[in-house]
Amino acid sequence: MADYGTRVMWHAHLWIKRESSKQYDNYARGTTWNYPHYRTVAGDEAGDSRRDNMKGAVMFLWAIRFFLFKLCESPKYLMGRGRDEEAVEVVHKVAKANGKVSHLTVERLKSAGALETARAVEGDLEVDSSAIAVLRRHLSKFSSGHVKSLFATRKLAYSTSLLIILWALIGLAFPLYNSFVTYYLDSRGADFGDGSVHITYRNQVILSVIGVPGALLAGWLVELPYLGRRGTLAISTVLTGAFILASTTARSSNALLGWNCGYSFTSNVMYGVLYALSPEVFPTKDRGTGNALTASANRIFGIMSPIIAIYADLTSDIPVFIAGAIFCAAGFIALLLPFEPRGHASI
Repeated sequence: MADYGTRVMWHAHLWIKRESSKQYDNYARGTTWNYPHYRTVAGDEAGDSRRDNMKGAVMFLWAIRFFLFKLCESPKYLMGRGRDEEAVEVVHKVAKANGKVSHLTVERLKSAGALETARAVEGDLEVDSSAIAVLRRHLSKFSSGHVKSLFATRKLAYSTSLLIILWALIGLAFPLYNSFVTYYLDSRGADFGDGSVHITYRNQVILSVIGVPGALLAGWLVELPYLGRRGTLAISTVLTGAFILASTTARSSNALLGWNCGYSFTSNVMYGVLYALSPEVFPTKDRGTGNALTASANRIFGIMSPIIAIYADLTSDIPVFIAGAIFCAAGFIALLLPFEPRGHASI
């Protein structure tokens, strides 16, 4: 739990940058429906201004992380550098932040290390120092052991497979919706105004602000006894799909903005739970590999949507409705996850 807690603390600033960029991406491709027309009217100067604003926003978020977040170094990294006292201090800080008490001491940590060293010496008195042996030891880090551990038991394999499917479906649904919805609505006679700079950035601010309480609400919902991680993830994912489907009925800019406010809110709840749930249900020593598998599935399926957009009819309404249906299906899949981490220690 300590390692997971520090991981969350390290990546808090990265989460903010990811959410900010995601909101901008969703907005630019999902709410400024006449965005190609806007570029023609506003010209290259407006485009340069937008890019400069985004660069400035990223630099600002990079700077505030030093002041708003107290980032702790990984205990594993500190122990690897022989800084055992600092590693123990980090463990106590994380425990205190979670309302727990850790009884770990430097003496206990060093005694455990001494025991493991003694076992290693007893088991391998002579170490092969040849170039081939050294290369083999380095390559052993890339063995399939961590992947096999994620599928070690039937229940664990079932959990890992469902998580990969969830990340893959969500990775496909988001860009699939964004690739087709603007053309779909335009072909249905939707009128979204002149796409002025004022309206563009006003909508961006509204969607970004609406998303913030979604993450906060997720933190509260996941601790409710009858919801937990699975229930919150399932409900928020289904609602995200519902708002996506409802947005196809919009015929004005304000109507579309309203639907996307709901979509932004529920998707932030969904992502907040998904990013927290995934590492919790992976075995501690294999979390990095598990996160890599789910993230890879998310990106690989995300690549499919622009390919579909290239070869499919952009005016077709089928991909948009499929995207909404995928979210709804993913919500029901979340209920099938075998592990509920709420109130339990990590695996």
